[in-house]
Amino acid sequence: MIAVKTINDTTRICSDNLTLIDSNQFLTLKKGKADIDMHLGNFFIEDNIDCVNAFNIVDSKIINSEITLKLEGENKEKAKIQIEEVDDFIKIRFLDLPKEYNRITIRFKAEKDEAVFGLGEQFSYFNLRGKSFPIFTSEQGVGRNKNTEITKLADESMRGGGDYYTTFYPQPTFVSSRKYFIHCDTYAYSYFDFENRDFHEITFWQAPKEIVIASAPSILKTVEKLSSYLGKQDLLPKWAIKGLSLGIQGGSDYLLECVDKAKEHDLDLNSIWIQDWEGINITSFGKRLRWDWKWDQELYPSLDQIIDKLERINIKMMGYINPYVVKDGSLCKIAVEKDFLAKDKNGNNYFVDFGEFNCGIIDFTIEEAFNWYKEVIKENLIKFGLSGWMADFGEYLPTDCYLKNGDALLYHNKWPGLWAKLNWEACHELERDDLIYFMRAGNAMSQKYCKLIWAGDQNVDFSEDDGLKSVLTSALSLSTCAMGLHHSDIGGYTTLFHLKRSQELLIRWAEMATFTIFMRTHEGNRPEVNHQLMDSDTSLDAFSYLVKVHNALFDYLQYLNEVNHDRGISIQRPIFFHYEDSKFFNIKDQYLLGDEMLVAPQLEEKTFSRKVILPDDTWIHLFTKKQYGGGEFEIKTPYLMPAVFYKKNGRFSNLFSKIRNINRPYIEL
Repeated sequence: MIAVKTINDTTRICSDNLTLIDSNQFLTLKKGKADIDMHLGNFFIEDNIDCVNAFNIVDSKIINSEITLKLEGENKEKAKIQIEEVDDFIKIRFLDLPKEYNRITIRFKAEKDEAVFGLGEQFSYFNLRGKSFPIFTSEQGVGRNKNTEITKLADESMRGGGDYYTTFYPQPTFVSSRKYFIHCDTYAYSYFDFENRDFHEITFWQAPKEIVIASAPSILKTVEKLSSYLGKQDLLPKWAIKGLSLGIQGGSDYLLECVDKAKEHDLDLNSIWIQDWEGINITSFGKRLRWDWKWDQELYPSLDQIIDKLERINIKMMGYINPYVVKDGSLCKIAVEKDFLAKDKNGNNYFVDFGEFNCGIIDFTIEEAFNWYKEVIKENLIKFGLSGWMADFGEYLPTDCYLKNGDALLYHNKWPGLWAKLNWEACHELERDDLIYFMRAGNAMSQKYCKLIWAGDQNVDFSEDDGLKSVLTSALSLSTCAMGLHHSDIGGYTTLFHLKRSQELLIRWAEMATFTIFMRTHEGNRPEVNHQLMDSDTSLDAFSYLVKVHNALFDYLQYLNEVNHDRGISIQRPIFFHYEDSKFFNIKDQYLLGDEMLVAPQLEEKTFSRKVILPDDTWIHLFTKKQYGGGEFEIKTPYLMPAVFYKKNGRFSNLFSKIRNINRPYIEL
């Protein structure tokens, strides 16, 4: 039950043993004017504040499970807030706020040693305490650390370096080590400040519909409760869990050549992912795509027949689409004729520069436009024969465009969810639960409408903020937001300046991906300078082995797939989900795969051992059979032998014990 207590003239709002608000002055209203500049999906935001007004609680009224707070500002302005408990969820609503203010700041009680997780997909920090984070979807940036050379180069050359907080998938939701979550039901810009030891401060640019809070006996149960509120992901189809999705480009002949080479090396493929099925567009950034969303018969002759041929040997075909249409394409022409594009301030069609080519924005606030684009997916992708696709972007909606039925600034954060919903409806209306689509942009709608997340465009390196290491951080971050199906481009994507993918990076990345739900490679934006899987027999043999290990985990992964679908508990989990100890709150370089396996991938270049912290239990090394108790150990990590352990007496221990019988090749790089 929620209650209001007054202690030493201070108002305290509590729910059971959880104190939420411990201050008379927990609400501040401000007047602000935003200055927003967008360049290639990177947003530069300044908020100019010219008035700040702190409000104090002057009265409270409790009726059953509902509290009404009356507040008064410094100039005697009035405000009213309702706090209600409904079905174990506490809901805070702003009932009456002075209309001249457009910034709302609210403070919640914090404790000194409290850890905080979530805010969607964060790449640099897992425990968010001590930092501040804007909630505004954007390109993640190249490098994402202002102190690194690669970020400085990206900033200087294209204003694209990003920072520790830039992400495709921000979500105004966090989970606390105090076993509660706070979710803010809003798509407006917001700002979460976790820097103060005594309070968490959230600022909104528009009053949220409500702020939802709930607690549970454990952090894991708290995440389950969050999932029950947000919704749960569909099951990933079984075909996607076994085998490798081979990402290639270059046409029909090369496609078939790669399939043959995979067969020669006994490399099990579940699909071929050809992002250039609709044609290519070469820019200074590298190999881009022709955004007209129809089969390019010159680049891929007989693709329809190839799809049928490969389907007979259980290899699917996957493609690519995003919510924009290239200006000189046939789909853009139709969208212009139907008046389905977003507008500029003069009422003309708004075309976005995506880096040397311009595209129109389908206005999803127009129901007819939303449904038309859904039909494009049904007809041009699904009925053509594709079994999956990358549903890219979603984060680019300019804040200065004009939508038919909404404010672009307020719709900006909502756009990724609308894009996910469109893809979800296209599949469900055709009753095709065997299809997958994977997305990088997201919001609080994604748990319900996104089949599979991918971590976006990592650099082809081992770096913490934007390379291999950042993938694991992002997966764990999303797990605390009840988003459980996550994967990445094996080997990374962004190839710029001096960066190019090494063979070692490709193999180490694949080692980690082996112990995830879905394995998929990507050639990167400059395939010719990156090491590719098809370049080397050694790489092919390594992948052949790792995919066999992945396939041997199928029964376990399918079980975790069902748990995620039923309970909202992720495939990859932070250790404290099952071993709730503060020493695990800052660990982001190892994880639990479900509740019976611990994975500590090798994340350092040219390094062949690593420190592993095992929780108190009895653990068996997957490859050596050596037994360990809880504690800290230095574990050897030769190629193809990441530090992976399983619980001795777990439900799946017999399954895991057979993996060491798979013949492992010895490789030198």
